[in-house]
Amino acid sequence: MAGGFLIEFGGLPASGKSTLARRLADRTGAVLLRIDEIEAAMRRHNLTPDQTGITAYGVAHDIAASHLRARFTVIADAVNPVIEARDGWRDLAEASYARHAVIEVVCPDLAEHRRRVETPRERRSRLDLSRLVRGRKRSAEYQPRHDDRLVVDSTRAIDLCDREIADYVADRERDCEIFH
Repeated sequence: MAGGFLIEFGGLPASGKSTLARRLADRTGAVLLRIDEIEAAMRRHNLTPDQTGITAYGVAHDIAASHLRARFTVIADAVNPVIEARDGWRDLAEASYARHAVIEVVCPDLAEHRRRVETPRERRSRLDLSRLVRGRKRSAEYQPRHDDRLVVDSTRAIDLCDREIADYVADRERDCEIFH
């Protein structure tokens, strides 16, 4: 029995993944789970940053699993800096009999990436400015990806990125239906 569809967005903080993930969720009606929002809620309830990281992924996995079993599309928006985080999403999709697509968002223009990280934005201040400090740490810890995925260069026009993502997701959905 086929489950839902898990679309995993990963990439460094300020790469543009949240913007692109939100646009896809708005367009498709998918459930959007953002690790940053889960971590921010945990911090509001007095959990320290050291306590929120792995726990936030666990919370997101549990929420995603129930939606995937109900055959919903779930978009997971997370840095996914290490292999274990990425394997967790893959394993969740397999255990839920869900289709799975991976999208890594990159900002290869270092000056543009720095500008995005350092420019205060309403959404960043709403979450927690300390995430920028954690973002720098995550950049240093980020392990290169070698899995099957779409790599999206977010320095291009957002409409081009959206079209590329939509085409990739549609292709993955069709490819995965053959096996379910």
